[in-house]
Amino acid sequence: MSVDAAKEGFFKADHFAVAGASKDPSKIGNKVMKWYKAHGFEPIPIHPKEASIEGASTISSVFDIYEPKTTSVSIITPPHVSINIVKTALLELDVAGIWLQPGAENAEIQQYIDTMPDELKNRVVLGGPCILVEGAALAKAQGKL
Repeated sequence: MSVDAAKEGFFKADHFAVAGASKDPSKIGNKVMKWYKAHGFEPIPIHPKEASIEGASTISSVFDIYEPKTTSVSIITPPHVSINIVKTALLELDVAGIWLQPGAENAEIQQYIDTMPDELKNRVVLGGPCILVEGAALAKAQGKL
């Protein structure tokens, strides 16, 4: 499966979570939350300290995702945090998809994903543009918009 196919698969999920969601409107984590809301999605913000972000109740970690198998996760955290989210989300929770936003990935994460079985690797979008750039067209192609 190509990166493009992984991007398309990301939007086949029923639910979408944002690891690294932020209340700060200047942060990408806030812009991604607003993007989901503006496109009719009800994003699940993941933040260990905030009670709500952009009007949505937060969960404190990926472990709190209610339906992981039908949830895709946008990751907007520093790479040293992202690696643990990737491991937990894919290996322990079996989430539908992961989209590592630019800046949330590094060579260590790329190497880790490269060693995964194809079934897991093919659910990860990394090394590509932000969901803010390609998300609407991909979601529309999956009948989500």
